[in-house]
Amino acid sequence: MKTGFIGIIGRPNVGKSTLLNSILGEKIAITTDKPQTTRNTIRGIYTRSDVQMVFIDTPGIHKPHSKLGAYMTESAVNTFKEVDVILFLVDSDMSKGPGDKYILEMLKDVHTPKILVINKIDTMEPEYFRRIYDEYSALGIFEDVFGTSALEGRNVDRLIGRIEDFLQEGPMFFPEDMVTDHPERFIVSEIIREKLLLYLNDEVPHGVAVEIESFREEPGITRIGAVIYCERKSHKGIIIGKQGKKLKGVGKAARLEIEALLGCKVFLELWVKVRENWRDSDIALSNFGYKDE
Repeated sequence: MKTGFIGIIGRPNVGKSTLLNSILGEKIAITTDKPQTTRNTIRGIYTRSDVQMVFIDTPGIHKPHSKLGAYMTESAVNTFKEVDVILFLVDSDMSKGPGDKYILEMLKDVHTPKILVINKIDTMEPEYFRRIYDEYSALGIFEDVFGTSALEGRNVDRLIGRIEDFLQEGPMFFPEDMVTDHPERFIVSEIIREKLLLYLNDEVPHGVAVEIESFREEPGITRIGAVIYCERKSHKGIIIGKQGKKLKGVGKAARLEIEALLGCKVFLELWVKVRENWRDSDIALSNFGYKDE
C-alpha cells in the first residue's frame, strides 16, 4: 500500500476546502464564499485498497492583521515541512495580486514535490486558463500542472492518480473507514460557524468564534449547547436579529446538518456573548482551539 501526507495550500478563497470535500466524497471542511473561512488545519483521509492519502487543508496564506491571522498563516506554512506532496491552488494569473507571489517565494526553497492546481476552470475561458498554465509552468518549480473544478469534481480523479505517483510504500495511518481525525465536537462547531458566515453576509464575518459548552449523547437524541462569541455589542444584536429570527435560522440550518452528520435527532441551543478583541487574545485563541497553550 502507498501512503503519504498531502498539503493543500493557497490564498484565501481559492477552493481548498471544496477540493478536499470533492476528493473525499463528503463534507468535512466548511465552505463559504468568504475569504479565510478555514481557520484550523483540517485533515481529511482518502483510502482505497491500495493507497491512503492524508490531506491537510490549510488556512489561506495571507498577510496577517491579528494574532488569529498570524496563527492561521503560521499553521499553513508549517505544512510545507510535514508533507510528501504539496498542492498549490490558484484561480487567477499572478497579476491579480501579491498573495500568490508571496507563497511562490516560500515554495522556491522547498524540495517537496509540488503540483500546481488551477481551480475553478468551470468559470474560465480556455485562453485565460492557458495564460495561467504557461505563466506558472515557466517558473520551473512544479512537477505538474492540473486544471480542476473542485465544485463540479472535474479532473479530481486524475489529480488523485498523479499524487499517487509521488507516494511511497508504507503502513496505513488511520482505519479505512475514517475520513477525518477531528472529533465530532470540532466538526459541529465548524458547521455552526459556517451557517453564521452564510447568514451574516458581510456584516460580522470574521469576528465570530464558536465554543461547544455541552455535548450529551442520550438514547435517540444528542443535546448540544454552543456559545457564539463576537467582538462588539452591536455585533451581538446583528447575530441575534430582529425577534431572534437570524439566530433561529442559523440554529435550524446547523441542526439539520448536524443531525445528518451524527445520524440522530439533535437538540441545539445557541447563546451569543461578547468577548472584545478575542482575535488578539492568546488566552481566547487557546480556549477556542486555534493555538496551543
